[in-house]
Amino acid sequence: MIKRTIEISEQPAHLAVKLDQLLIQPFDEPVSSHASVPCEDIGVLILDQARCTISQTALARLAHHGASVIVTGRNHLPSGVLVPIADHSEVRWRVDDQIAALQRRPLCKRLWQQIVRAKINAQANNLEDNTPQQGRLRAMVGEVRSGDPTNVEAQAARLYWSNWAPPLDDGERFRRRTDGDDPLNVMLNYGYAIMRAALARAIVAAGLLPMLGIHHSSRANNFALADDLIEPLRPIVDRRCRRLYVAGCRSLERTAKTGLLELLTLRMQVSNDTGPLTVQLQRMVSSLVQCFKGEAQELAIPLLDCSENS
Repeated sequence: MIKRTIEISEQPAHLAVKLDQLLIQPFDEPVSSHASVPCEDIGVLILDQARCTISQTALARLAHHGASVIVTGRNHLPSGVLVPIADHSEVRWRVDDQIAALQRRPLCKRLWQQIVRAKINAQANNLEDNTPQQGRLRAMVGEVRSGDPTNVEAQAARLYWSNWAPPLDDGERFRRRTDGDDPLNVMLNYGYAIMRAALARAIVAAGLLPMLGIHHSSRANNFALADDLIEPLRPIVDRRCRRLYVAGCRSLERTAKTGLLELLTLRMQVSNDTGPLTVQLQRMVSSLVQCFKGEAQELAIPLLDCSENS
């Protein structure tokens, strides 16, 4: 089943649970206008309204059904994520496999090589066809060695970002900055955060620890593994943000948020299977479990369905 993404941003409301239904109760409207959604249907809940409140029971039931809850800050960008504790019959053994695999550096280096190659190839797909810049990115894919010791990823990023953005309103060249407050950077940060939360949910649901990464390893990062797996998916967010900007979005308002949240239902391909991104993320993480167990060597990375208009 495709899980739903619910965002609370327009009106202040209280969220509670009754009969396993999430009740959305706007403060200033009559009871007859209250909405409800089955908790089991929710994959991601985004709280982006300063006056919104939610009951502990609602949080507990959402976690029970595997939903992630995202809380935003004053800038409307996600500032915190609540992910459920895995209720998986093999969680102990999978964590053991994960820890053991992370001690095998050749395996981690090969997996990181696959991730970086897929990311650069997806970045090339975002540039204009048959241009020297696209051709150079395609060539860089083959230059990525195990573990990417020469940091081809960073070299590709410099070339990619200098050629990715459409003409900006002020005539300046776009610069990718994680702390940027311009429209494109704000939309990119929001889209990445949504993708990261969805990945964290898939990782926990598979019985893995999200803080133990393949490549990222900061002690302060509780989602290092999600930050590893998101890399080849970032260009999907980039493509949507550019389309929104060209269509006239200049702030993180309803149209932009809706467009970015829709990415979770985007049709993606894993091997010969096509389905919504949320489902394919589960397949991606499942393939990682097989790699950790020593039963596979290749990570199944979702690719954009050629028939999908992203």
